[in-house]
Amino acid sequence: MELTIEKLVYGGDGLARLEQPDGKRKTVFVPLVLPGERVEATVVEERPGFARARLDRVLKASPQRTGPACPYFGECGGCHYQHAAYEEQVALKREILRETVARIAKLELPEIGTHAADALHYRNRTRLKFAVTAGAETKFEVGYHKLGSHLLLPVQECPISSPLVNRALQALWSLAVEHDLPKGIAEIELFVDHTDARLLVEFVVEANYDRSSAMSFAEELQRNIPAVVGIAAVPRVNHGEEQVAAPELDTTVAACAETLWGRDYLEYKVGEFSYRVTAGSFFQTNRYLAEKLLELVCDDAHGKLAIDLYAGVGLFTLPLAKSFERVIAVEAAPASFTDLKSNAPRNVKAIQATTETYLSRGGARADLVVVDPPRAGLGKKALAGLTKLAPKSLLYVSCDPSTLARDLPGLANGGYRVTAAHLVDLFPQTFHIETVLRLER
Repeated sequence: MELTIEKLVYGGDGLARLEQPDGKRKTVFVPLVLPGERVEATVVEERPGFARARLDRVLKASPQRTGPACPYFGECGGCHYQHAAYEEQVALKREILRETVARIAKLELPEIGTHAADALHYRNRTRLKFAVTAGAETKFEVGYHKLGSHLLLPVQECPISSPLVNRALQALWSLAVEHDLPKGIAEIELFVDHTDARLLVEFVVEANYDRSSAMSFAEELQRNIPAVVGIAAVPRVNHGEEQVAAPELDTTVAACAETLWGRDYLEYKVGEFSYRVTAGSFFQTNRYLAEKLLELVCDDAHGKLAIDLYAGVGLFTLPLAKSFERVIAVEAAPASFTDLKSNAPRNVKAIQATTETYLSRGGARADLVVVDPPRAGLGKKALAGLTKLAPKSLLYVSCDPSTLARDLPGLANGGYRVTAAHLVDLFPQTFHIETVLRLER
């Protein structure tokens, strides 16, 4: 069937309409397309309200269509927009953000400031999947999930990952020819520091993993990659439905890491601030734009008390501590909380609790509250606690415009209005959107 793509929607697909025999028009979602294109597609999933289709051929291409930088694009589930010029990617994301908030929250955002950097080699962290092979030469394969599936796509390079991550990927392929994958290693996560000179390796392991063979494999890996400063085993946690897309956004997988070789942490510097980041702790993945994120959230903020909710290892806590007399930083994950305590200066009170639990206790009267929730957003309990706490200023850092838009009406009902909006393109080539909103009462 032939379709004309009307627009892109959050999630990476293009939206088209298909005329039905009854005269109604059915929504069809098609990947790897651009607005205005005429395409040939085949329906692969039929639902009562919509259909999903596979792109077969582009009949009339957008002038913004370009060749991808990655040889695996279209097969790999990690990237969604490499067929678009980068300036167009950012423009599309800006319109998706505006449209999503208007449709779900019934709110119009002010002018959206856009912040971008290099669109390739920006990732400081990636998680690799494995498949054991029975061939005579290769003993296991390394890669990401295929687009729209949980099947492994073997990859030899990843152009959105840092040069050191790519060198480590090559070393893994060299080891794959000579070594068996130790039992119980589900994935390997590679995390480089701000200089792209030091590498922390995390084996994401099942409960029954073979520790002895994992340690031997770790030692061999370090011999092949001199930049490795530590290798740790991090227990795998089942978060429900597994994410198809890889590399993943949220790399926090467990509470307790076991050091197999070297040390279990990296020192990561953002601007003037230095952070200890342990295996299993979450940290922002764009090595070019982390400082811009700090600037947007923390510059021009000052007062007596700031509260940093979902604080992680203290990314925003440290700069806030320079401009506020006191900071309360709240984090639930044990690994991240341990790092938070290590990173925080003396005027920071670190509290290990969920945001919902902390707010249910009443919190404290603050001049500013920063919230940086996971993809699920704030939710009703946190929203109720925030509006009851009623800080004058609120900074909302979001990695999902849909849940951001769901939360905004609750904040509006609490007397908040959006005074500034920023899109920080932390994830070029993908559909993911990072937003910073300033709200005032």
